[in-house]
Amino acid sequence: MYGRPGIIYGFHGCDRRVGEVVLTSHTQHLASSRNDYDWLGHGLYFWEASPERGLEFARNAKVSNKITRGRIQYPYVIGAVIELGNCLNLLAHAGLMEMRTAHYMLKASAAAVGKELPCNKFKDHSGAYLMRSLDCAVLEYLHKARMEASLPAYDTVIGALWEGDDLYADAGLTDKNHMQICVRNHHCVRGYFRVRELEGVKLSRWDTHPHRSRPGKRLR
Repeated sequence: MYGRPGIIYGFHGCDRRVGEVVLTSHTQHLASSRNDYDWLGHGLYFWEASPERGLEFARNAKVSNKITRGRIQYPYVIGAVIELGNCLNLLAHAGLMEMRTAHYMLKASAAAVGKELPCNKFKDHSGAYLMRSLDCAVLEYLHKARMEASLPAYDTVIGALWEGDDLYADAGLTDKNHMQICVRNHHCVRGYFRVRELEGVKLSRWDTHPHRSRPGKRLR
């Protein structure tokens, strides 16, 4: 399969306290998502080339804790330099066909033992599934099947999601289309960085030092 070589910039929405821990460490990584509805399978999730969407996600997650298991009090976004490595590209025919084959094999395996496959659930007004339990199960089966066949593991998975409102009347595009990256191999994250685009953006008040000085009292 032809890959999608190179280095890309990804952006992750999170609580600012979490972001600062990662940004000030040489070894700390973001936590992998392991929900059974993760639409690209388990791993670290990033929006490609869109810090705005990362921050929007964090702000939405503060209001609705159903879209992430981690609690977000101070919406924030951090950037990451990602080396795609061996990438399962779900924008390429070969990648899509491999996923289709994995679904066929998983369905046959489940039928053999009388089990039903999980379902994708909860479409938004644009028709996009919000919880992708079936897609997650298929991709996790794909990764397991490759391991059992002694094939090289995928370091990353990349895919596109079409969601939102029409960009304009009779448009063929919607206003929340995006590319997303799932990083399975943490070594592919070459580094994290602060996002310059946040300069001038009003964020929630936050202080890394809980012992902030009080009026009339000095810190030693």
